[in-house]
Amino acid sequence: MGEFPKSVIYEIGRWLIYNFAIGKSKISGEDWGDIFAKSIDGEHLSSPVGLADVVLEGQVWSVKSVKKETPHSCKEIRVISGRNSPDYSYGIENPHADLQRTGRAVLGIWNERVNIALDKFDSLRTAILIRNINSLEFTLFETDMHKFVSNEYEWRLNKRGNFEGYDRSSNFHRFTWQPHGSQFTIKYQVPVSAVRFQIRRPPVLDFEETMNQIGFDESWVVIK
Repeated sequence: MGEFPKSVIYEIGRWLIYNFAIGKSKISGEDWGDIFAKSIDGEHLSSPVGLADVVLEGQVWSVKSVKKETPHSCKEIRVISGRNSPDYSYGIENPHADLQRTGRAVLGIWNERVNIALDKFDSLRTAILIRNINSLEFTLFETDMHKFVSNEYEWRLNKRGNFEGYDRSSNFHRFTWQPHGSQFTIKYQVPVSAVRFQIRRPPVLDFEETMNQIGFDESWVVIK
């Protein structure tokens, strides 16, 4: 877990550089899925299966990317992990009526997505890229993705009216769920073993020169 070969890190770096070279100013979640899949010779699924985005020989990853000012030194990150609607899935119309019931429902939705992926694939991990596009610093780590035992967490309301899930044994703030929009966020601690790397910003490819390189002529555009 998390022991990425140097060859994979170099490939990730190459694809990041390529994206900037063709003029992209940022790396989206979809871009990161493509980059990770190409770097491990896997397949980026056009339609995720449960939480599975990238597959390689039965092993699947949910790929996530978050922005941070200091990717190399940050200790914790928050990752948006989908929209969990207890109303739609469990018929809970008033989520504030019973905080603990709503929290269990939110985790139940997550657990079902994990089940969907594991019904088809052997194992499931999360690959998280922490990025700063200005400094071109990146941190990469992976973690095992699993179901959460709902009674291990206590749910509380914060000042904004959002639900926060805390580990009962450690009091670690693990989840945030927003009633308006149903956004579900999981907090992760960045492991010491995470891979930290930096790339050099390439020049942006010149449009006319690129067209010449690929041999473009007017016959490539057919007006009907």
